[in-house]
Amino acid sequence: MPGRTRVCGVNKVNNDIELSIVCPFYNEQDNVAEFFKRLFPVLESLSCTYEIVCIDDGSTDETLKSLLEVKQTEPVLKIISLSRNFGKESALSAGLDFSVGNRIIPIDADLQDPPEVIPELVEEANKGFDVVLAKRIDRDSDTVSKRFSAGLFYKFHNMISRTKLPENCGDFRLINRSVANAIASLPENQRFMKGVFTWVGFKVSSIDYTREKRSGGVGKFGAWKLWNLALDGITSFSTAPLRVWSYIGLLIAGLTFTYGSIILIKTLIYGVDVPGYASLLLSILFLGGIQLISIGILGEYIGRVYLEVKSRPKYIVASEN
Repeated sequence: MPGRTRVCGVNKVNNDIELSIVCPFYNEQDNVAEFFKRLFPVLESLSCTYEIVCIDDGSTDETLKSLLEVKQTEPVLKIISLSRNFGKESALSAGLDFSVGNRIIPIDADLQDPPEVIPELVEEANKGFDVVLAKRIDRDSDTVSKRFSAGLFYKFHNMISRTKLPENCGDFRLINRSVANAIASLPENQRFMKGVFTWVGFKVSSIDYTREKRSGGVGKFGAWKLWNLALDGITSFSTAPLRVWSYIGLLIAGLTFTYGSIILIKTLIYGVDVPGYASLLLSILFLGGIQLISIGILGEYIGRVYLEVKSRPKYIVASEN
């Protein structure tokens, strides 16, 4: 349906479909064939009804064409093509909105999260868990800098936020329909899905797995995108960066009062004291830098408010196949 915009809300479950696999695609033409080559045998081994919801997030290569070719022989594919690149968080939201299975597993198409782990997720969910996390116990496939920055982000986020993110857990997980409906009911447009998955709660378990190397193509998240994603995560689930400037202001005011008192006492005892130019310039630059940093952090939150109040949809669907 060209031009259709998905309205978020509680989805109706299709009791005939037990499992929905949600796969965002963005310029993954080199991985499409290998991805389904490994995915289909895994799903067939489960002996359950399933669908595969593929979200083409405005790819500029032959990804959509490759997906449509697969669908010609595999009718279980549901292909949702977005009108442009809205980003992974929006594409993942679209996948959850369009899925109708009792259980949903988001998975990336680059095969770093191996499809062979899916039966373990299902087996653990059968024990009565609403959410089963896939926890990375080995990330040697990632660069040292990426592993270090990821660990630093999780520690900092969990230190300042009441929503504690499970470390080394990405979007690859199993959730049931109740969790998906809870997420769909959230009105926010600027989503940090790792935080959203955690915030809704429910009964959670986890399994361990080893993260693999990327199957083909190039990664879509460079250092700059990862930095912006980290900022989104922190500002989405914590107001601590705003609150801390109240304490910094109090500290600077206290130091200023103390220093002013010392100068006053020295002046009364020893006479007029002419302050040095260097110390005066340093103080001005220091306070100016502090003010600019605080304004920048305030701007991050105001920017999020600005984007939310416009109430634009998280994504626009160009076509469904």
